[in-house]
Amino acid sequence: MSLFSKTLYNRLRSFGYAFSGIIAFLKSEPNGRIHALATAAVIVAGCWLGLTTVEWCVILVVTGLVWITEMLNTAIEKAMDHLAPERHERVKFVKDVAAGAVLISAVVAVAAGLLIFVPKVMAII
Repeated sequence: MSLFSKTLYNRLRSFGYAFSGIIAFLKSEPNGRIHALATAAVIVAGCWLGLTTVEWCVILVVTGLVWITEMLNTAIEKAMDHLAPERHERVKFVKDVAAGAVLISAVVAVAAGLLIFVPKVMAII
């Protein structure tokens, strides 16, 4: 196997690991499934309402932000639970901060969604 094909194989394999992580997240985390449904609803609504390119970009960024923070929060929680299964104040702090990051990203996403979708829905009504 040449160096190029070995490198390419390793890159492709790393994508497989990433997709496995996404699937594991969706299977094990109820919040992940909620985010998947919300993402699907936003995509359908965006198509139905005819979002502009800039509006789609905003929706993509805030949706990605929520997914990223939720998945990182899950990884942090699982790691902390493994390292310190008993209740510990410093672990609580780490987990609370990670959960707070998810909350902030979700609030920002909702605010952006309202700014984009409410005027379009109001124009229809």
